[in-house]
Amino acid sequence: MSENVSAVQSAGPLARVRSSPGLVRNLGLIIALVLLCVVGAVTSGDQFVSSANLMVILSSAATIGIMSIGMTFVITGGGIDLSVGSMLGLATVWATTLATQTMAASSGWFVIAVTAVLVGAGVGLVNGIIIAYGRVEAFIATLAMMVGARGLAEIISGRHTQLVDNDAFLDVFRADVLGVPAIVWMFLVVAVAGWFLLNRTTFGRRTIAVGGNPEAARLAGIKVKRHTMYLYALAGTTVGIAAITMLARTRSGSSTNGTMYELDAIAAVVIGGTLLMGGRGTIFGTVLGVLIFSTLTNVFIQNNLSTSAQSLVKGAIIVIAVLLQQRFANRGSS
Repeated sequence: MSENVSAVQSAGPLARVRSSPGLVRNLGLIIALVLLCVVGAVTSGDQFVSSANLMVILSSAATIGIMSIGMTFVITGGGIDLSVGSMLGLATVWATTLATQTMAASSGWFVIAVTAVLVGAGVGLVNGIIIAYGRVEAFIATLAMMVGARGLAEIISGRHTQLVDNDAFLDVFRADVLGVPAIVWMFLVVAVAGWFLLNRTTFGRRTIAVGGNPEAARLAGIKVKRHTMYLYALAGTTVGIAAITMLARTRSGSSTNGTMYELDAIAAVVIGGTLLMGGRGTIFGTVLGVLIFSTLTNVFIQNNLSTSAQSLVKGAIIVIAVLLQQRFANRGSS
């Protein structure tokens, strides 16, 4: 082992880069993002490179990005959550009900914001209890929640779009801070907090341990069931925060909000380098994955390309990412 380290050190910076799969992966993602920007600049010109369009890309990345941070923890812990898109729709609907709007009129904008977060956290907690203590497979439990949460959102809203009519809420979350939209700052704060939680705390180390080998984690003294429940509650909380950004952007609570967002979030996490089978996660990679998808979508819109073509390209990217993961995993085990 020491001989290998010495050999790498003596071989110079290039060898050290090659010896670090995470660094290589992140460099690859950064290069892919730069190439996408070049394609956007060449095909759309000044319209793409304007500061206003940059803010559009970042703002559209905020909602998916915040959800993806929570999804990174779930997947790193060896799970999956298919219900985050429906949770987002439910949180926006509940936060824009007449009762919430009436309370917000007398109590302040934070009633709407807190309602969205509590709904997300509550649904995530239910997911966690069912999976951890009910011993239901995460795929089945969150699939059922995906359908149930969407149905509840339709019942509450009557399938009607509910508008945010609280000016204080819009003033806070649609404001610009240092020229950058508040929701982009929210994405940045959640990403930094997620990075710290995963890489610098006991909670993060336990998440990696549970995802890598649950039985070994249990023998090491980690309460696996309780930690699994926490992971899904954390994912639900990030969905609640993401719901605030969606309400700020669209001013509407609808049962259709967040449709198919679960796939975008999972794709961003996998593209970023988090292992789909658990045990390894990267917040920085997830952020890069979200920015790649957001930029790709913007390039397609700027060039009036169809959403079908966009979905086709996204699907191809996901397949390539999974194949690369398997290749790296096989190389690591050989």
